[in-house]
Amino acid sequence: MSKIKTAFFCSNCGYESAKWLGKCPGCAQWNTFTEEVLDKGNDKEQKWDGYNQGKRAVKTVALHEVTVAEERRIVTKDAELNRVLGGGIVPGSLVLVAGEPGIGKSTLFLQHGLMADQLTVLYISGEESEQQVKMRADRLNIPNNNFYLLTETATQTIFQEIRKLKPELVIVDSIQTLQSNSIDSSAGSVSQIRECTAEFQRFAKETNTPVFLIGHITKDGAIAGPKILEHMVDTVLQFEGDRHYAYRILRTLKNRFGSTSELGIYEMTGGGMRVVSNPSEILIAQREEQLSGSAIAATLEGMRPLLVEVQALVTQSVYGTPQRTVSGFDLRRLQLLLAVLEKRGGFQFGMKDVFVNIAGGIKVEDPSIDLAVICALLSSYEDVPLPHHVCFAGEVGLNGEIRAVNRIEQRIAEAEKLGFEKIIVSRYNKKSFDPAAYRIQVMALGRVDEVYQHLF
Repeated sequence: MSKIKTAFFCSNCGYESAKWLGKCPGCAQWNTFTEEVLDKGNDKEQKWDGYNQGKRAVKTVALHEVTVAEERRIVTKDAELNRVLGGGIVPGSLVLVAGEPGIGKSTLFLQHGLMADQLTVLYISGEESEQQVKMRADRLNIPNNNFYLLTETATQTIFQEIRKLKPELVIVDSIQTLQSNSIDSSAGSVSQIRECTAEFQRFAKETNTPVFLIGHITKDGAIAGPKILEHMVDTVLQFEGDRHYAYRILRTLKNRFGSTSELGIYEMTGGGMRVVSNPSEILIAQREEQLSGSAIAATLEGMRPLLVEVQALVTQSVYGTPQRTVSGFDLRRLQLLLAVLEKRGGFQFGMKDVFVNIAGGIKVEDPSIDLAVICALLSSYEDVPLPHHVCFAGEVGLNGEIRAVNRIEQRIAEAEKLGFEKIIVSRYNKKSFDPAAYRIQVMALGRVDEVYQHLF
């Protein structure tokens, strides 16, 4: 009888070692090694080796002899998914989708599979029974006779069914539940995730079939499994959002076939995920006109311009140490902007509590939101509401200057489309656009004190 083979794997980065180590040489983390059984010496079933059960011819070719055809993409009925993937699904691509439990990953890609009625779709579920998936599909109410369901976790059985069906799109929910007979460790372990992903990667590349792998995330927000999982796949998508809000964001973290700065926005409804084609109207729809501490920022999420509402509240501090609380904004950035207002503007925030919230539950990292935050803080400080027809786009420097931001034309066009009458931008953006080309009034200012004198 063969000897049982074991190895130690780092649960953080997937580093493999023959013995236990206290500190991982790969990621320098402590106490992350776990022992996993690789081989018990039993005979293994055959892995994926192509539809024809034969080996493909392998030969070395010169680079100039490789013929490149025009890239053909599968354009889905979901415009947001097409945008995030860079124009559609690339045949033979391996896409990893990760997100928190209950955020709607399974619902979204069950909906995508049902909508792709021009393709033969195989949905592999390792977490739910056929009846459970059927109940969700009935709720979505999307008829599709080319949609097939397989509830199985053994990859050898899955590939046997794939040979019979020969699907044109495969969706796996989820990769952490699958188990390959080549590895004797439990499902969800580092070696199992790596082996199952490698088998699906080989299947996708040899048959030119796109595969979506739905994955879990850890309590820290990272994708569960070894880091090599993200290196193996072609595209990594993050499905995120606050479960207390109806909106979800599908964000690109890695894309070999397109931009990594794209995102799609969905709204969770009783009938599935609804595409939000114009999120700016929703993010500023519940705005009260006559309340202080509210400003509209023209920001960018990826390639898409968004108008978001920035809310600020400045109150007298009751305790000895004033509070600084933010939601959807960087706390250190808020402290920087408060220091600029104190040093360059003479406003005393030292004994006041400051609260900043980005309405709608989204997180904004674009520095062009600085000017709107400053104006919302000043509006709450003076208790004077801002005009409801004005929006802002500008980064604030440490000297109190308003710095230029990129792609200012798209921001101005979005504000004009939503009916705003004036947008305040940086003086240094003047060369980037022609004010006569817009119906909206574009006011270019250079310093924060000029904005304060203009508004208050």
